[in-house]
Amino acid sequence: MRLSSLRIAHFHKAQMTQPCLSLSGVSKSFPGVRALNDIALDLYPGEVTALVGENGAGKSTLVKILTGIYQPDAGEIRIDGTPISLPTALAAFEHGITAIHQETVLFDELSVAENIFLGHAPRTRLGLIDWRKLRAEAQDILSSMGAPISPQTRLKDLSIANKHLVAVARALSIEARIVIMDEPTAALSHKEIEELFVLIDLLKKDGKAILFISHKFDEIFRVADRYTVFRDGEMVGAGLMKETNEADLVRLMVGRSVEHVFPKLDITPGALVLNVSGLSHPTEFEDISFSLRRGEILGFYGLVGAGRTEIMQALFGITRPSAGTVTLDGRPALARDPAHAVDMGIVYVPEERGRQGAVIGLPIFQNISLPSLRTTSRAGFLRLAEELALARKYAGRLDLRAAALDQDVGTLSGGNQQKVVIGKWLATRPRVIILDEPTKGIDIGSKAAVHAFMSELAAEGLSVIMVSSELPEIMGMSDRVIVMREGRMAGEFSRTELDAETLVRAAAGIVEEAA
Repeated sequence: MRLSSLRIAHFHKAQMTQPCLSLSGVSKSFPGVRALNDIALDLYPGEVTALVGENGAGKSTLVKILTGIYQPDAGEIRIDGTPISLPTALAAFEHGITAIHQETVLFDELSVAENIFLGHAPRTRLGLIDWRKLRAEAQDILSSMGAPISPQTRLKDLSIANKHLVAVARALSIEARIVIMDEPTAALSHKEIEELFVLIDLLKKDGKAILFISHKFDEIFRVADRYTVFRDGEMVGAGLMKETNEADLVRLMVGRSVEHVFPKLDITPGALVLNVSGLSHPTEFEDISFSLRRGEILGFYGLVGAGRTEIMQALFGITRPSAGTVTLDGRPALARDPAHAVDMGIVYVPEERGRQGAVIGLPIFQNISLPSLRTTSRAGFLRLAEELALARKYAGRLDLRAAALDQDVGTLSGGNQQKVVIGKWLATRPRVIILDEPTKGIDIGSKAAVHAFMSELAAEGLSVIMVSSELPEIMGMSDRVIVMREGRMAGEFSRTELDAETLVRAAAGIVEEAA
């Protein structure tokens, strides 16, 4: 897209009466699973349509159909009333459809400018790439967005937030008419999310039709004009955001009212299990001391970069601290590596489940049994029946939604992948489980299920450390909360002391002025 064609125009209601993209009767099945059934969806120019639904409701399948990765078994896709087909990703690109994903699908080794114009770079009369023009036009687009990024910077050197900006710039460069945003804020700070919302307003003013997928209701009500709700592969509701509320959307999503998203059982913590004293790392955290009791849920809260995850990785043996001691049941428990941590009874469910938790490409049952091979093998040989029995036990406990246990874990929804990762570590029968952002990117129904299971684990005597950036989750599920700021402990609060303003002030380093 040339800057001269970057139209920032306001659209009147009369111009928005006709959708620019419509789906009707769209269905898609996989072996043993009907992912979509008779789906209808309309996207309007200059408006944001929120697509909401539980994990496994069919949202990801729809995105893949719209971007040419999957082909529907039935139904029709129309742009401006004209039926089209999207047999390839290139076809979707040529029809002006682009997607901005939770994890940006760009090329780390290429420059920002090359990523923006990949596949449609300006050419010289000889057919060669016009590098000067490419960089100049990339700079024009970035400047129009207010993005403080050099076109010549390698993508791998950018933050996640700035990679999202490059993805938006790419959408502008191809004159995309339909922009799909699939959980775009999952890895962003509050400030970066607000900056993304400004860009969404820019795209709306430019007449783009935006499909916004998020599990965060505050974001949906902040940016969306319309909503469409999927449940079990079917479209069960649609309308204007101003005519609905959170409770109504939840009922449409799950077919019931989710009253207890934070089903915390009232448990009196027992004996001391884990004790950490003076734990330090040269660059990540300093002088961390805390205890954890049997049946207790200890929350760690803080802003992005506060050092929470780095502490957990040290407890799990991924990194080595420079000072401090760790004891488990009174015995030294400073892990040499993750295998040593697991042997001692400490397990870690990471935030990035797709890259660090689940093994994509392996079936569900092998993912769950992977850390427990010593118990599912005899004389060095794996016993399939025991692997399946172990997987069946924990898949059942976690209400895993899958066609079969031999299904590739990579084909599961985010919430179900999270259940597989939790299940594989529970199968090792740990003493302490560390859950790093346990409900990141999963829907409200799955959140309630994970929280209920977390509470049940604590009731059974398991000690839980929960790292979370979500205040309602921290306040709803924790017995105690440690607030981190810039690698140090900024405060520790009991459940009776939990207050949103207090936690945020501690995390931000705001000192209350004396009266």
